[in-house]
Amino acid sequence: MPETTTQTFRVSDELELTWAGVTDRGRRRENNQDSFLAKYPLYIVADGMGGHAGGEIASQATVDRLSDMVDAGHIDDDRILAALQLAVDDIHQHPDTTDEGTGTTLTGVYLDRGEDGWRWISLNIGDSRVYLERDGRLIQVTTDHSVVQELISSGKISPEEADAHPYSNVITRAVGANELVSPDYVAIDVVDGDRFIICSDGLTKELTDYGILHFLRENSEPAAAVNAMVEAALENGGRDNVTLIVLNVRYTGASEDEVDDGAAGEEAEPAEPEHSSSTEAATAE
Repeated sequence: MPETTTQTFRVSDELELTWAGVTDRGRRRENNQDSFLAKYPLYIVADGMGGHAGGEIASQATVDRLSDMVDAGHIDDDRILAALQLAVDDIHQHPDTTDEGTGTTLTGVYLDRGEDGWRWISLNIGDSRVYLERDGRLIQVTTDHSVVQELISSGKISPEEADAHPYSNVITRAVGANELVSPDYVAIDVVDGDRFIICSDGLTKELTDYGILHFLRENSEPAAAVNAMVEAALENGGRDNVTLIVLNVRYTGASEDEVDDGAAGEEAEPAEPEHSSSTEAATAE
């Protein structure tokens, strides 16, 4: 596993972010089809699928286009969608991605400064996940776009039955597998002490939510946390590529000219995702 270091970025006198990210091939895969981007203000994980090299190409193309967007200096929903359209074009035009099932998940968060001050925006396509640790509890912010999640939501299977289900690796939305789809977005208040975990399903296949929370409690520094979780995932089988980012938030409070009545610092649960009405053909990861 490559050496992992914690990076720090001071957004303002009141707000500082620290993070670390790592990706590992795992113990059963021939190659690593995951990619990630941890570049302020965007932190994302992409888990590719399709053919021997197709998934790697799809996830990297998506990360590259979003990285270009960050370098251009501004992030919003329209720019994200434009970057994803370019990524889809890259995937479809690449000579090694002729398989119609080639594509990638995409999940993560970015820091946005709106009229009411700082806020986080999570984005998600597929079954990679964003978790939030707040006040000692672990909250799954994103909702999987997968066959088993649809079965869970309809009451046909329990969450405990999902891992063993024959369609447990089938997702219903991806970047590049079909026409462009828009991510689901969730707005989240900026709260001191929050920690985000952004990960591919190679982590959640091997660690329960309680396991993730355990390693966060044991490791306050991001690099130590990601290393501990990847090592545990490998010890538990490492059946898939494993990729994750841990992002810590230190926020001492907003100045009066940033927010009204300290709204950005209020304790609040993440809002429920607003799902797109579009549907996509199921794709095996």
